[in-house]
Amino acid sequence: MFDAFDALLLARIQFGFTVSFHFIFPAFSIGLASYLMVLEGLWLKTGRDIYLDLFRYWVKIFAIAFAMGVVSGIVMSYQFGTNWSVFSTKAGPVIGPLMAYEVLTAFFLEAGFLGVMLFGMSKVGKGLHFAATCMVALGTFISAFWILSVNSWMQTPTGFEISPDGRFLPGPSWLAIIFNPSFPYRLVHTVIAAYLTTAFVVGAVGAWHLLRDCRNLHARKMFSMAMWMAAIVAPVQIFAGDMHGLNTLEHQPAKVMAMEGHYDSHPDGAPLILFGIPNSAEKRIDYAVEIPKASSLILKHDLDAPLAGLDTIPDDREPPVPVIFWSFRVMVGIGFAMLGLGLWSLFARMRKRLYDWPGLHRAAVLMGPSGFVAVIAGWITTEVGRQPYTVYGELLTAQSSSPLAAPAVGASLIAFVIVYFAVFGAGTWYILHLMHRPAVPHEPEHEPVPVRAAGITPAPAIVTGAE
Repeated sequence: MFDAFDALLLARIQFGFTVSFHFIFPAFSIGLASYLMVLEGLWLKTGRDIYLDLFRYWVKIFAIAFAMGVVSGIVMSYQFGTNWSVFSTKAGPVIGPLMAYEVLTAFFLEAGFLGVMLFGMSKVGKGLHFAATCMVALGTFISAFWILSVNSWMQTPTGFEISPDGRFLPGPSWLAIIFNPSFPYRLVHTVIAAYLTTAFVVGAVGAWHLLRDCRNLHARKMFSMAMWMAAIVAPVQIFAGDMHGLNTLEHQPAKVMAMEGHYDSHPDGAPLILFGIPNSAEKRIDYAVEIPKASSLILKHDLDAPLAGLDTIPDDREPPVPVIFWSFRVMVGIGFAMLGLGLWSLFARMRKRLYDWPGLHRAAVLMGPSGFVAVIAGWITTEVGRQPYTVYGELLTAQSSSPLAAPAVGASLIAFVIVYFAVFGAGTWYILHLMHRPAVPHEPEHEPVPVRAAGITPAPAIVTGAE
């Protein structure tokens, strides 16, 4: 059945499929853990039961999302040994310790305090329970720190030496590996994306219940907090994304050329191509809608600054332009839509109509999944833009895969697709079921959920971080 397919392509599809599923859940749990920390802190500070009710409402949803992130990540991590064993052999001396640091720090924090956070409200003191919530939130951030350090090193590798047998060995300083050139920008951009993803989910849930009853105090509080986050953090994310783009231009110019659709060099200022249809065969953007010289202004802060194009890159080293061109525009478009909703909410506050403006609430419900779409689009832009390399400029993807036959990879891919849609579809349905129910005063602390009934516990957390 799969003999006509290339094993390398199937391996890439399989990893892309599993990591896309995985990325959805940590992007939510990283932000939701911090939101729970804020809710419990406000409850302790103000004594208002509404914050405790919201904490108990969202902690059940966090438990499901966290568990699904764990399970999806375990499967993804096994592929390093099955489909990508050559990459693991060559890059393992560098990336292996970084992943181990995540287990020794983030995983131990989360595993040690998660049970107290989920089930200990009535069993330990308020201060200890809040400390446990803070540790879980810190653990999710530390997990993102290490996983993004690994991914960033693959994008901008530094601090390594090549052994005679072709393996990457750490140099004299691990700091050069951990804090590689793109890591600070990637960490800030990804963590803010996780916070915005959570904010728009919380805002959508609040808006949904406001549409049903605009006097619902819990829905009002959820919606208000989420819209403050959107209004304040969305502009920060746009700025962080711009800084990240400038860093990418410096270290991975071919990726930026593909993002911008610049097949040709522009010695007198490059246009900003808003939309068009990439034509890789003819090396041009068909039906382009563009703003003259605006790309040079954004990337070089000079209208007449020259920008190199993909005509300076060998054809076999070019990333696939159509995928990157469109995924980048999806990410940026959603970012500005988030900003627009945040500004709309500020206008509604000024008009004292934040809680009784159905159009705003419907827009917030529609924007609920936007954060997930944006982080997946951003991941595609980042990872596909790195092609044809696994370690940028050093190790080709074609040199990284295991010597497997296409039918073997294809069979496991089909199995993953079937199991993922069944298991995670059911989990997602249950999360939506919980969200459909409104938060109520004196929200019960415990509610049986499939995660606990199945006995799922946290696992080493290549699975709990952000790729």
